[in-house]
Amino acid sequence: MSKKEEVQRVLLGRPSNHLQIGIVGLPNVGKSTLFNVLTKMSVPAENYPFCTIEPNMSRVAVPDDRFDWLVNHFKPKSEVAAQLQVTDIAGLIRGAHKGEGLGNAFLSHIRATDGIFQVVRIFEDTDVTHVDGVIDPIRDLETIQEELMLKDIAAVSAEVVKLEKVIHREKHRKTELEVYKKAEEILTVQKRPVRFGDWKASEVEYLNELQLLTAKSVVYLVNMSEEDYIKKKNKWLAKIKQWVDEHSKEQPEVIIPFCCALESKLFEMGPAEAAEYTKAKGCTSAISKIIKTGYNAIGLVHFFTSGTDEVKCWTIRKLTKAPQAAGAIHSDMMNGFICAEVMKYTDYKELGSEAACRANGKHSQKGKEYIVEDGDILFFKFNAAGLKKK
Repeated sequence: MSKKEEVQRVLLGRPSNHLQIGIVGLPNVGKSTLFNVLTKMSVPAENYPFCTIEPNMSRVAVPDDRFDWLVNHFKPKSEVAAQLQVTDIAGLIRGAHKGEGLGNAFLSHIRATDGIFQVVRIFEDTDVTHVDGVIDPIRDLETIQEELMLKDIAAVSAEVVKLEKVIHREKHRKTELEVYKKAEEILTVQKRPVRFGDWKASEVEYLNELQLLTAKSVVYLVNMSEEDYIKKKNKWLAKIKQWVDEHSKEQPEVIIPFCCALESKLFEMGPAEAAEYTKAKGCTSAISKIIKTGYNAIGLVHFFTSGTDEVKCWTIRKLTKAPQAAGAIHSDMMNGFICAEVMKYTDYKELGSEAACRANGKHSQKGKEYIVEDGDILFFKFNAAGLKKK
């Protein structure tokens, strides 16, 4: 894949720093249990003012060793980690695209998200029935992809029909019509999700207006029994990997095996007891990996501002330029942007101070075209005097 293609795919989705990921799956696969575990890790609301979180939504701190090191180094009065917003979504059944079951609610909730945690069940439990009677994760994967694609086909086809009726007098909408026809061809002829199309940045602007379900990135979470998770063995794992690899050749997607029952058990224990339990069983919690993978999957990274007053992670989308990154802190900093003073985390950790970074040539000033990298330590200079008073 060329760099150009990679950039085009990253741009698919809303150009916002405030993105969310939804937990999706059939009924009784472990979605709510996973959400409950994540909710126990939720970030206190006071760290994120002016934001109301619905009962089915949780802000979860993103684990980051770099942040932990900076906090330990500066011992600040305030510390604010990066966070991932996770939404619990109603279970899907076959026919959801036509409104079957809670289909309409399911699809409207997923449309509001920017990525998907797709939970697939491979554990056997006679007390937890499967909606289709027997465990078959490949069938479940096919069901969900088919339902999302059918809903997208309906949405795109409706736009094509609407535009074809008016294109003779609204010729300026020709590009828009071509984009929707291209999406329709990918979905109906190639039978692939929209996210695997070869899209230009100008085309993505039109796609984003429809918030297509198959345009959203997917992280596959395979819910196993505790015994299988500890052994790292189950007859379905290789088959799931084969299915995911075959369906995401253009942009390989991540599969994370985990055990909801184990994660729930660990969170009921204290940290010391949980550590002792996992050590004795020879396993580790997968929650940190799930959170970090979801955060990256929807195109999020963060930079640091740090000092004795506060160490804080500022979430931005990948490929964000310095002025827009400054805008994540305050719009005045973006509007009056002069430059960004940049230190790389690895350099700062190795040298131990800003003065040492300056002395060793590891402190630099970057202009408006600088693309902020994950883990940058930044200080912005901006012209406050030149800004218009409100």
